[in-house]
Amino acid sequence: MSVQYTLNLRVFWPLVTGLCTALVCLYHVLRGDGAARTESPDGADGGFPLLKVAILLLLGYVLLRCRHAVRQRFLPVSSRVVGQSAFSARHFSEPGLTILLESYYEHEVRLSPHVLGHSKAHVSRIVGELVRAGCIRGSPFPISRGALALAFRGDFIQVGSAYEQHKIRRPDSFDVLVPLRLPPLVALEPRSLGAEPALAPAFRSCFVCALKAPPSPSGTSGSHWLRNCKPFADSFCVDVRGQHHLSATLVLRWFQSHLQRSLATVRYKLEECCRVSLTPGGLEQPPILHILPCRTDYGCCRLSMAVRLIPAVHLGDSIFLVAPPPPPSPIGSLSELPGGLRSEVLWGVNTARQEQKLLGWLQERATPGACYLKCLQLLKALRDLGARGLDPMAATQWGLVLSSYVLKTVLLTVLLREGSPGQGWEEAHLSERLEKLVQFLKACLLGRQTLFHCILGPGGAASEVGPLPKVLREAAPVDLLAAFDMHARELAAARLLSTWRSLPQLLRAYGGPRYLTRCPPPWSQRTQGFPEHEP
Repeated sequence: MSVQYTLNLRVFWPLVTGLCTALVCLYHVLRGDGAARTESPDGADGGFPLLKVAILLLLGYVLLRCRHAVRQRFLPVSSRVVGQSAFSARHFSEPGLTILLESYYEHEVRLSPHVLGHSKAHVSRIVGELVRAGCIRGSPFPISRGALALAFRGDFIQVGSAYEQHKIRRPDSFDVLVPLRLPPLVALEPRSLGAEPALAPAFRSCFVCALKAPPSPSGTSGSHWLRNCKPFADSFCVDVRGQHHLSATLVLRWFQSHLQRSLATVRYKLEECCRVSLTPGGLEQPPILHILPCRTDYGCCRLSMAVRLIPAVHLGDSIFLVAPPPPPSPIGSLSELPGGLRSEVLWGVNTARQEQKLLGWLQERATPGACYLKCLQLLKALRDLGARGLDPMAATQWGLVLSSYVLKTVLLTVLLREGSPGQGWEEAHLSERLEKLVQFLKACLLGRQTLFHCILGPGGAASEVGPLPKVLREAAPVDLLAAFDMHARELAAARLLSTWRSLPQLLRAYGGPRYLTRCPPPWSQRTQGFPEHEP
């Protein structure tokens, strides 16, 4: 996916000021080194004083900054809403809001492609070293060595908004899938729980994986296969209804222990460029790798980053099961699991690669200059602005309902219904397109529309992203908002409407350079699970 580079005024004007000052200094140095210095008849220096030049450049920079601040704060916004509904807010289509949105996007939302590129390259290097060390070490459990060992596959897959060009504010958090290699004697039989009638909505996006014997031409009996696989089953499986199921809890525990051992191997090697540490996530979250800049590192992108390392089991066609299941909603009660199922055998599904293909498919059919990704970024920023003033419990609920994955699904659903980002998605219609996304999200929250997963089920975008495994094609459609009760959804819809109505005032109040220190942290750092790809 191509990256559109735009001029960053926060960097451009200080750079021009410094460059001009350096040129004046160089001029005076070269002029002073001359053999004869020309002076005016009255003895005054004919050259323009260095101090005056520096003061003029500094004064010009200050005037440009003040002009931008005055224009941003006192820009008039039309208030003509006669004959329109309360939600329509036709005055948002006036040039006032468009300029405010553009200014807010440039100063507070948009990431520098340079900084983002450096951050992604740094994360790729560190995680690559860690994964390679994990492949060399092998399994830390003696009971699962040899042909029945669980191990790293040797690669890693970078997923999330940073790799789909819609991350906002700071490139300080990333998601990375670490695929695992199962023993050759072990095969999985995944099954979706979406069709279980007695299952609570919070669990309908989960999968379970039963162990089965791989097809063998030798005709090995099932009892012989079970006897050979007993060490692996005892280490990583639990019994459900008399059948071995791969346990997400046991795999996650092994994964965290293996990462700790691997990090101890490469820690000294990585100290030359950064300091790294690993925070285990327990049994409810994947581990987080913290990358801190070294004190002797004088690079241009000194950022502290958190990388969520997610163990993944490959199902085929770039579809992965992840542990633990990423909740799009509060996890339900364990008593709601039917038929003897246990929470530790629940897996989530990650379709990040298919979603990246879908975004690429849409980009190929989009008109030049389409602003659909900018609309998604502004929708995330609108969500963060709406969280201001809420108490911690209400803010957490607000972030769970309007998670980053829900907002991305809103955009994909609207684009797929239109066929492609064609006419109407130009920069000139930014506020109208953003309002359309807000309206559709409000309708989904109030139950007037259903927000289905874009990939799972027969109604998914399989034709646009290529073939999918049979288990996903036959899975029941997953409503991303079904797990929330209607009262929580109505509160979120009312808050969304209030934030949208007061958007010009919010942009004026929090659109200055100091806003970054006061804004709430992104929801990808607040909620549990996987912020960008929870199904």
